[in-house]
Amino acid sequence: MLNDPLFLLIIAACLVVVLILARGISYFGKGGVEAAKKSNKMMQLRIAAQFVAVVLVVLFVWLRGGN
Repeated sequence: MLNDPLFLLIIAACLVVVLILARGISYFGKGGVEAAKKSNKMMQLRIAAQFVAVVLVVLFVWLRGGN
């Protein structure tokens, strides 16, 4: 499975989601309006990245003949 480029792309997408989540959470600890705006923007970006990751997982299952 590690030789499958689509699987590696899924792993990369999941890592991107985790990194965006961690960055967004880091803004929660900081006070102020600017930090709140940055945190909100990061969480919106996380939603988009999660969507891409889920689509890749569904595509992987569909292409590999999963039931």
